[in-house]
Amino acid sequence: MKKKIMLVCASFIVGISLAGCTTGQGSEDANNSDNKTKAVNLMETNEVASMNTLVTQDTGSINTQVHVFEGLYRIDENNEVVPAVAKEMPKISEDGKTYTIQLRDDANWSNGDPVTADDFVYAWQRLATPENEANYMFLLDGTVVNGSDIINDGMDPKKLGVKAVNDKELEVQLEKPVPYFTSLMTFPPFFPQNEEFVEKYGKEYGNDSEKILSNGAFNMKNWDQSSMEWDLEKNPEYYDADKVKLDNVHVDVIKEAGTAFNLFQSGELDQAEIFGEHVKQNENNPDLQKVPDSKVFYFKMNQKSEGKDTIFANSDVRKALAYAIDKEGIVDDVLADGSTASYGYIPKDFVKNPETDADFREDAGDLMKTDKEKAKEHWEKAKEEIGDNITIELLTSDEDDEKKVAETVQYQLQKALPGLKFEVKSVPLNNSIELTRNSEYELAIGRWGPDYQDPMTYLESLRSPNNTNYESDKYNELLDKITNEYGNEPEKRWKAMIEAEKTLVEDDTAIVPLYQQTRSLLVKDNLKGIYYPNFGASTIFKYATYK
Repeated sequence: MKKKIMLVCASFIVGISLAGCTTGQGSEDANNSDNKTKAVNLMETNEVASMNTLVTQDTGSINTQVHVFEGLYRIDENNEVVPAVAKEMPKISEDGKTYTIQLRDDANWSNGDPVTADDFVYAWQRLATPENEANYMFLLDGTVVNGSDIINDGMDPKKLGVKAVNDKELEVQLEKPVPYFTSLMTFPPFFPQNEEFVEKYGKEYGNDSEKILSNGAFNMKNWDQSSMEWDLEKNPEYYDADKVKLDNVHVDVIKEAGTAFNLFQSGELDQAEIFGEHVKQNENNPDLQKVPDSKVFYFKMNQKSEGKDTIFANSDVRKALAYAIDKEGIVDDVLADGSTASYGYIPKDFVKNPETDADFREDAGDLMKTDKEKAKEHWEKAKEEIGDNITIELLTSDEDDEKKVAETVQYQLQKALPGLKFEVKSVPLNNSIELTRNSEYELAIGRWGPDYQDPMTYLESLRSPNNTNYESDKYNELLDKITNEYGNEPEKRWKAMIEAEKTLVEDDTAIVPLYQQTRSLLVKDNLKGIYYPNFGASTIFKYATYK
């Protein structure tokens, strides 16, 4: 029942054209003479699918949830995990399996109710309950005591290894040491939920702004699941409200880089995300910021469909595609936003060797670099089995940058692999998610952003069973050793993760990493203090200022 869900956009994707497109508030409103309303106009590239943290699955929802709700811990501007609702960092037992966490006395819900340890127990039990179909339920499988038995074997969720010692003390029991567990608690599925409020609305909880109870820096207004804009208003009940300087943040969904650029130029946006030619044209613009990200885009190659092998069950087909792609051309000529070619599934500048402080990519090296001769060799071997005339369909979302990448890949592969006919199928993101989740595709552009600060957030996504139908006993056994045996042996764990990535990307070529995202943002010079974590939410503006 493990669900491997990409951190991608979700439902109701609607394109926005420049004609008739305006944001909800102009910057002149934010700079009114009495300065009573410190408002800022921002954008997301996709809608918020839900504000129920149990069904989190897309970047837009995560970015909003971390401002409307708050967990035990949060990510600061240095990518460090620091206390939030928790008063201090957890007390961890010597064996690494018991976490004792003290909660702040001044943490409240937006209705004035105190946030208690029971709110976390309730939320985590709901996360583990199979009937709730939580997208990240699998994060409890094999980590928190009894998580696996609840998820897979029907055990009562109330037996999950988390309890409220009292109103302000939480105790968590783990199956084994989990080195990344504290960073995992910064992720929305582990945020608290107010039982009385949630039960009042049932399945409707989190579906519109009237059915949300906040414990974070902002309250959400003017939103439902079809909204292309919404407001975040400062929450006076938030324990750190005196440090929150923005009274109102207005957010518009804008999918086209050209639209975002023009709205920024006209003063209707204070921050805009752009790529391609718009980045090239603004290289000398002092408002341009290039923000490295840990999100990796890659080819998902489905090896089975309706119980039968696809052409991607042939390893030579997979290797031919991997060697044929010119990743440098994609990032330099198409994206041109600072994104970098990926020669591994684990991104650079994400995690470091616990002994030497070396970056993961430095220790793991480059895997499957472009090699046109090797591509042709594998392609000729593949054609001996599957024939000379081969058609492959690439599934992609309808986002502007992804469609342009797909068109470039189409050109590259048809040129590099004789006899290949390559077709591109672009669909709204909610459709793309469903099709890949159900393995109803041949080849797809996937993306994975890390949920927590550890390589396993990537590697676990391809454990069998998965929606590429990749199966490898060796790979699964390596993941089992990393998870079950090496929790307190960091160097062995590090080497095993490097070996697992090599097995996945090079030996088996189960996926083809394409590029690691860098976001190019235009930001008004009077908007300060936004930061961009390399895991979890992609944008945090809680302590930003706007003058």
